[in-house]
Amino acid sequence: MSEDASNHPMHEVLGRWKAAFDGHRPAAMADLFTPDALFQGFGPVVVSGREAVRAYYEAVSAERSAHVADVQGYRIGEGVAGGFADITFRDPDGWAVSVHLSLVLLRDGDGWRIRQYHVSRAAADD
Repeated sequence: MSEDASNHPMHEVLGRWKAAFDGHRPAAMADLFTPDALFQGFGPVVVSGREAVRAYYEAVSAERSAHVADVQGYRIGEGVAGGFADITFRDPDGWAVSVHLSLVLLRDGDGWRIRQYHVSRAAADD
């Protein structure tokens, strides 16, 4: 059963992720991930580690922003959580793409970090 997003680690992590993404802060983005994180963005290649995550976000246009919607989450014990969200990336020129994002989160001290990140494009309505 899905938890209320406002009480789930997905809400907190995605809030920090959105702030760092919208502020085009690649180092802050990388810090959201575990040192051995698996990351698959728009490209077909899965990369691993914070340096790869930082490099990925450095290549994203500083004018892009992210809208987060429909957050759903689950927990596996006290130290593992995960979930899904719908994200729409936009820029001021009208470019927009919608994706489904899935995350696996690990507790790190008092907070949470992303261990696995996967994006898949949302199908366009026909």
